[in-house]
Amino acid sequence: MENQSKHWEDVRDLFRNWREENCRQSEDVVDLWKEVLVNHFSKLGDEGWLVLEQVFIAALDCHNMEVANSCLSKLNQEFPDSMRVKRLKAMKYEALERYEDALDILELIIKKDETNAAPRKRKVTIYKSRGMIIEAIKELTDYLKIFMADQEAWMELSDLYISQQEWNKAAFCVEELMLHSPFNHLYLQRYAEIKYTQGGYENLEVARSYYAQAAKLNPNNVRALYGLLLTSVHMASNSKCPSQKKKESIKLSEWATNQLSQLQSSNDSKSFSSQILEGMGNLQIGNDAKN
Repeated sequence: MENQSKHWEDVRDLFRNWREENCRQSEDVVDLWKEVLVNHFSKLGDEGWLVLEQVFIAALDCHNMEVANSCLSKLNQEFPDSMRVKRLKAMKYEALERYEDALDILELIIKKDETNAAPRKRKVTIYKSRGMIIEAIKELTDYLKIFMADQEAWMELSDLYISQQEWNKAAFCVEELMLHSPFNHLYLQRYAEIKYTQGGYENLEVARSYYAQAAKLNPNNVRALYGLLLTSVHMASNSKCPSQKKKESIKLSEWATNQLSQLQSSNDSKSFSSQILEGMGNLQIGNDAKN
């Protein structure tokens, strides 16, 4: 069905569904707004303001500043003192790369409401987009002092520390995540990867333990299985490894190999994962021969 033939109520319902499902669909939103809904804005009632915000963000995604300015003008006229509208204005400045103006508005919002999480996150986004990683880390650290239960923020801070190769601080962030969700296999896997990257026998032992736990919680987690295989093989060939732990490592590597083989057999074609599996098998055989 062409956009012109769509009934305005159908478009309204479509926009509503996209908002509820957090779907941006930016190009479609802008096109349907211009071709259908803009002429029926008065019929939308209070929902019209949500539609305007939705269209404004979509217009920024498409860099259609004419539509964005039109929506923002209507919102500002109706809600001149709204912090939410001011945040939208800051987003507009971001799109125009007027970052200092955007930061000024966000600072104003934060001063008026220190418990408002959205402008603090926008500041982190601006710093990241400008390559100011140290400033982004500081801002996110301050944010987490207030919103300590924000798991996405802890993960983001971990990523920022990893980009700066500050492994201990990155590991601390993931430890906070594991406190919130101790049975999340992805958090356990992330912690194991950080420890594996740090290197050294003790970190390798910790990595093996967390890889094993992640693989136990989700036997289909291929990254955890490969990690368990790698750490087990390296520990089994390490001279510092006691004989008992060496036996444990060999058993874990065999279990990981079997799990990976089962996952591979469920695929129709031979992929890169099977090549790695064969390489790991050869490495394990070589280590067994040495021992």
